[in-house]
Amino acid sequence: MELELLQGPPINKIIFYGVIIGYFTVVLGLGALFSTQTRTTKDFFFSGQRFSGWLIAFSCVATVIGSYSFVKYSAVGFRYGLSSTTTYLNDWFLAPLFLLGWMPILYYSRVTSIPEYFKKRFDERTRSMAIIFIMFYMVGYIGINLYTLGVAADAVAPLDKVVLQYFPGASSVDAEGVMTATKISRLIWATLVAIVGAIYVTAGGQSAVIISDLIQALFMLLAGIAIFFLGIHLLGANNPEHLGGFSAFWNGLPEGHRLPFSGFTQPEKFPMVGIFWQDFFGASMFLYFGNQGMIMRFLAGKNVNEGRRATYAVILLLMPLSALAVSAVGWIGRAMLTYDLIPKDFDPEHSFVLITARIVTNPLLFGFILAALTAALMSTIDTLLNASSAIAVNDIWKPFICPGRKDKHYLNMARIFSSLFAFTGLLLVPLYMSFNSIYVAHATFTAAVSPPLIATVIFGILWKRFSARAAFLTLFLGGILMGLSVKWPDLIKPLAALHGMEPGTGYNYMRALYGMLLCSTIAVIASVIWPNRNLADIEGLWIGSLDAAKRRFKGGVPNDREPGQKTRLRLVGTEQDIPDTAEALEKIIVSVGPAAAEKMKARTGDLVYICDKRWWLGGLHSVHATLAVDAVEEGVALLAPTAIKYGALRMGEDVTIEKTI
Repeated sequence: MELELLQGPPINKIIFYGVIIGYFTVVLGLGALFSTQTRTTKDFFFSGQRFSGWLIAFSCVATVIGSYSFVKYSAVGFRYGLSSTTTYLNDWFLAPLFLLGWMPILYYSRVTSIPEYFKKRFDERTRSMAIIFIMFYMVGYIGINLYTLGVAADAVAPLDKVVLQYFPGASSVDAEGVMTATKISRLIWATLVAIVGAIYVTAGGQSAVIISDLIQALFMLLAGIAIFFLGIHLLGANNPEHLGGFSAFWNGLPEGHRLPFSGFTQPEKFPMVGIFWQDFFGASMFLYFGNQGMIMRFLAGKNVNEGRRATYAVILLLMPLSALAVSAVGWIGRAMLTYDLIPKDFDPEHSFVLITARIVTNPLLFGFILAALTAALMSTIDTLLNASSAIAVNDIWKPFICPGRKDKHYLNMARIFSSLFAFTGLLLVPLYMSFNSIYVAHATFTAAVSPPLIATVIFGILWKRFSARAAFLTLFLGGILMGLSVKWPDLIKPLAALHGMEPGTGYNYMRALYGMLLCSTIAVIASVIWPNRNLADIEGLWIGSLDAAKRRFKGGVPNDREPGQKTRLRLVGTEQDIPDTAEALEKIIVSVGPAAAEKMKARTGDLVYICDKRWWLGGLHSVHATLAVDAVEEGVALLAPTAIKYGALRMGEDVTIEKTI
C-alpha cells in the first residue's frame, strides 16, 4: 500500500496563518476586555469567585487537554484501542473526598494556594517545602508545554527554510537527525505563543483564562468528535464487506482493542494495573489535590455548590467526551489498517496528523481542526501562568518580601510574575530539546513529585492528629525516597512482583503507588511519635470541622439549613457610594425588603450573590455582598454605584439574588 493513501489535501498556509492570527486576536481581545474588571488580586486569581458551574466545568476540559493530548492518545488508541480512555475515566474514585472535604475546606478557609493551606494547617516550614514541590513542577510544566506546542506548530507550518535564508549554518543536524533550523523554528513558535499567553493572562487574569478556555474546550471537543464521525463515514464507504460505518469500525478493531482495559500486566508499555496506579495517584489525584491551577479553577465558582456541580459535570460527562475526542483518531486509524486503507508499516506516533489529513478533506473543516489544535496549544499554558503567579505573590512576595502593602501593589506584582514565568518557561525550551523523550521524563518526574504532596494533603484533610512535624517529614523524606526510586528503579521491584509484574514489563508504572505507600507510612509513624495536640488551631482546616470553617467564612453563625429561593429584584443605586478599593469591594452591602429576604430564607448578615438575570453569561456580570434587611421598597435591591460598576451590572434592570450562606 502506497503512502500516498494517507495524504489528504495539502495544508493551506493561508488558512493556517489565518486561523492563528484570528485565534490570537480573540484571546488578546479577551485579555483587554477583562482587564477592566480585574481590580483586585481576588479578581486576578479567582475571577471574584463569580462563575457558574457549567462555565467552570467546560473551562476545566481545556486545562486537562493539553497541546500533547491529541498526539499522545491518538497513538495510544491506535496501539491499544478503547483502553486508551483509562486515563480520563479514573477520576470518579476520588470525587467524594474532593467534593465533601478538600474543596469546601479551601473555599471556606479563604486560602489562595495549596502552600497557604499548609501554612494554616501545619506551619511555615511545611509551606516552604510545598512551595518547592509545586513551583518546581509548574515552572517545568510551562516549559514542557511551550516546547510541545513549538513542535506541533512547526509540524504544520515549519519555518526552517526561512531560518536557513538568514542562518545558512543552521543546516547541521544532531544525533537524532533534527536540523538546527528546525529547532529554531520550534523555538520561534514557542516564543510567539509565550508572548501571546503572557499578554492576555497578565491583562485579564483568571477571567480571561476561564472564558478563553471555555472557547478552547468547545473547539477541541467538537473537533475531536467531528473527526470521529467523519472517520466512521470513511470506513463505511471503504470496506470490502460493505458494512455500515459503525459496523465497519467495530469489526475493524482487533478483539483486544474493543476491551475497556488492557491486560492486567501486559502489554509491557500499557499494563492495566500500572496505568491505573500511575494515573490514579500520579495524574488524577495530583490534578484535584495538588494542581494549583485546577484548584483555582473550581474555587472561581460563585459558591461551594457550584464547584461541586462543575466537578460532577467534569467527571461524569466531559471527561468521557474528552477521552473520545483525543483517542478517536487512533481507533479509526487502527480500523483503517484492517481494511488496508493505510500501510502495514504505519507508525502510530503519526496517527493524529496523518489520519486526520486522510479523513478531513474539506478546507474549511480542516481550518476548524487547526483552530482546535491552536486552542489545545494555549489551553494549559494560561492556567499554569496564572497559578504560578498566585503562589509567587501569595506565598513568597506577600509574606516574605513585601508584607503589609496595599492590594493594588500585589495585583501589579501578579501581572509581572505572569510574564516572568512565561519567560522562564521559554528559557527551558532549549533544554528540553536535548532530551530524547521529554514526555517519558515528565511522566517519571510527575510520578516522583506527586505522592509526597498528595499524602500530606490527604492526611491533613482526614486526620486531626496529623502534625506539622509529620507533614514536613512526609514531604522531605518522601521526596528523597521518590528521588532514590528514579535513580534505582529496582526499589520498586517487590511491589511490582506483588502485582505479577516482572522486570522489563513496565513495572516503573508502579512508582506512584510505591510512593504513596512509603509517604503514608512516614505520615502515620511520625504522627504517632509527634501527634498534633493543638486541635483548636486547625478548626475549619480538616473534614471534621467544616461547620467551624463556615463560621469563619461568614464571620457569624451559618444560615444554610433552609436553602431558600432565588429572587429577582430591580437594581437601584444608593445615594452614598463606597470607595473603589479592594478593601471596600470586599465589604459590599446590599439592602432588600423583608419579603425578598423571606423568599431567600435569609437574614441580615448573610452572604448573598447578585447576578445579571441573563443566565447564559455564567456569572460574568455579578458581585458578592452582605445582606441588610431594611425598609426598602419591595421589588428593589439597593447597591452602591461603585459595586454595581464592579460587578458589571446594569442599574435600573432586574438582577437575580440568592443566598450563599
